[in-house]
Amino acid sequence: MLNIGIIGAGRIGKVHAESITYHVKDARVAAIADPFISEDTSLWAKSLGIHNIYTDYKDILKDESIHAVLICSSTDTHADISIDAIRAHKHVFCEKPISQDLGEIKEVMEALKDSDVKYQVGFNRRFDHNFEAVRKAVNDGQIGDIHIVKITSRDPDAPPIEYVKVSGGMFLDMTIHDFDMVRYLTSSDVVEVYAMGDCLVNPVIKDVGDIDTAIITMKLANGAIAVIDNSRKADYGYDQRAEVFGSKGQVAVTNDTNSTAVISTASGVTGEKPLYFFLERYMASFSKEVSLFVRSIIDNTEVPVNINDGLQPVLIAKAAKKSIDENRPVLLSEITM
Repeated sequence: MLNIGIIGAGRIGKVHAESITYHVKDARVAAIADPFISEDTSLWAKSLGIHNIYTDYKDILKDESIHAVLICSSTDTHADISIDAIRAHKHVFCEKPISQDLGEIKEVMEALKDSDVKYQVGFNRRFDHNFEAVRKAVNDGQIGDIHIVKITSRDPDAPPIEYVKVSGGMFLDMTIHDFDMVRYLTSSDVVEVYAMGDCLVNPVIKDVGDIDTAIITMKLANGAIAVIDNSRKADYGYDQRAEVFGSKGQVAVTNDTNSTAVISTASGVTGEKPLYFFLERYMASFSKEVSLFVRSIIDNTEVPVNINDGLQPVLIAKAAKKSIDENRPVLLSEITM
């Protein structure tokens, strides 16, 4: 049985703790740490059988019975905690992004050199059943040579302004998942980015230096062209769709709904709205990504999302921001660590 320590007891830390407890075989949450742990959170942890509860994550790293850690703390702490965990010889699952700073990501990569630590980055959408089906169709050759990739990603509502201020911007906070999805669905790297964006949802977001609506086009190393459209607010729910078009055909997936029922009457044809919240859509993917992380440790195999997979979307996000600022296409080679 693999003993796991969770660092960060916020929303995503709690998601992982419950997911491991109820759905992940061969692992258990042995400890959790958060500097702002509350009495309610402590009671919640104990209800899951987690009795080692700390305010300092280093107490988890000192525990020789802990085999791996999940870093679910605030983004600005990910890199430092990653390096501490690697030095403590703990396997690491780190929520995205590893850092908003490329220099810090490089430091984590250096720490991993000559280390036997497994390091996985938390891009959970790779493990969604819809996107897995798209990738399988592409990998099986059913689509032929990839020509066009289209990804739609729209949140049901914009986050609070206080969150926007520290998020690193929409490209690093929200679109980073879509940048990863382009690479995942095509098995190809991005070489050039051109982005357009504005604030069409909430003008206050513009006041703090961010955008809430964007179109990003990308050229890929395999010759394909990818397009992402983003919005911070879709009144009808969490809008997550993808299409890959190629020389032999296309594969597309649409939104998950509570049911596939379509009602047809004299007044019109109606169906269910998309699931509203990301946890409704992607809960199973969180369990699967950690299950595969656990298996990679037990079986001593490669993790499914490695540190380079964590680095590339940050590079693309930096290129997209540069494209917005300078109103031009940006080569990824221009973004240096």
